[in-house]
Amino acid sequence: MARAMVLLCSLLLLLGTTHGMGVNWGTQAAQNVDPSIVVQMLKDNNIKKVKLFDSDHWTVKFFAGSGIEVMLGIPNNQLRDLGDQDTAEDWVKQNVSKHIYDGGVDIKYVAVGNEPFLKAYNGSNLKTLLPAMENIQKALNKAGHTNIKVTTPQNADVYESGSGVPSDGNFRSDIRDLMSKIVEFLGDNNSMFLVNIYPFLSLYQNPDFPVEFAFFDGGAKPVQDKDISYNNMFDANLDTLYWSLKKAGHSKLKIAVGEIGWPTDGTKDANAKMAKKFYDGFFRKMASNKGTPLYPGYIEVYLFSLMDENLKSVAPGPFERHWGIFGYDGKAKYSIDFTGKGNDKMPVAAKNVQYLEQQWCVLDTEKVKNPKDVQSDIQYACSMGDCTSLKDGGSCSNLDEAHKASYAFNNYFQIQNQDVEACDFKGAAKVVKHNASTNGCLFQLALQSAGNSLPIDTGMTVFAALVTLLTLF
Repeated sequence: MARAMVLLCSLLLLLGTTHGMGVNWGTQAAQNVDPSIVVQMLKDNNIKKVKLFDSDHWTVKFFAGSGIEVMLGIPNNQLRDLGDQDTAEDWVKQNVSKHIYDGGVDIKYVAVGNEPFLKAYNGSNLKTLLPAMENIQKALNKAGHTNIKVTTPQNADVYESGSGVPSDGNFRSDIRDLMSKIVEFLGDNNSMFLVNIYPFLSLYQNPDFPVEFAFFDGGAKPVQDKDISYNNMFDANLDTLYWSLKKAGHSKLKIAVGEIGWPTDGTKDANAKMAKKFYDGFFRKMASNKGTPLYPGYIEVYLFSLMDENLKSVAPGPFERHWGIFGYDGKAKYSIDFTGKGNDKMPVAAKNVQYLEQQWCVLDTEKVKNPKDVQSDIQYACSMGDCTSLKDGGSCSNLDEAHKASYAFNNYFQIQNQDVEACDFKGAAKVVKHNASTNGCLFQLALQSAGNSLPIDTGMTVFAALVTLLTLF
């Protein structure tokens, strides 16, 4: 009887999220929530898989005994060094073997590189990626970790369709031969093709993109490809990859989605309402386990992302720092049902998050009568902080000029860990003890340091403006 109860409890936990659902956790932020708190938040929300962008030992160790499957990451700037087999073996020793013990970390994959073939990189990773992948897999096998597989997260612009329909899909002509070798490597090692797909970017980059095609509600005008009708961009994009793999001779290779999500700030289509609509439809689709017309059944996916990151590059767009389902401090942004059953509720927030003192930096309106007089100070604060919420369509874009100045000053002040010298601006600012948030605009409060949890430089990501395939549909 007791055994039956244990099995029942285990089953209920498995039902807590859609089968195969994971999440990306990035740490490009001024202050990060402590890893122990993040691990507990994942457990509280029954999220069983996490994809990291590095392999920082201090962070990874907190997943020991957690029951959470981990994908480690290797940034692009390490690829060249890993072309040396001894270096690869040392990497595995330091970043994998240390965590493999009874009750240790459940490492399933090592993601070598991050979207290394983006056109914006001008081919800088073309010669270094595959040797690094091969050497890391050899090192894993030599160390006895044959169950851990190497993969590489690819941007969806590594394949294309000249006519805009999936059946014309193929790997990009400039990297086709290399992609065939990579695909062969993945197949030979029983790994998976990891692709990042972003319907939001299609909408952001193309003003003529049909909005409903980014979602899963069936309201879009279908795209007809022979006898298959596509009513959402996700299916069309993933099936374009399927055709690309088939033409490379590997149609049976497992496909997984490394990143998919919807941002909530920084531009007009990035908001909690649209993010919820996207995720509600996506979770329903994942719960059905129907897959796509050409890739039916179970699809392993990693949501992007867990929390906002206020130090990410905004070159792709002001939304880049707002992909989190949770805010920078682990507070949920909107109700959601990870199971896809429509039973919406607020996700479980991070517990015991520690903030710095309850104080904010604002414009001293008694000294500054015209906010235009401090424009240079505002520009400086924004250049060193995060003012993306002030952009057109952002959550703070409707503030008056004085409050916009206060927002900029406060953001810089908090990013600088409330250093008193960071709230001066030649006497134009002052520290206040009351919450300066106003009109739906959150004036953030800095977190206490999470010790060794430092921002990780993952380089340019999926969101680069040169993503081409995503605008085909």
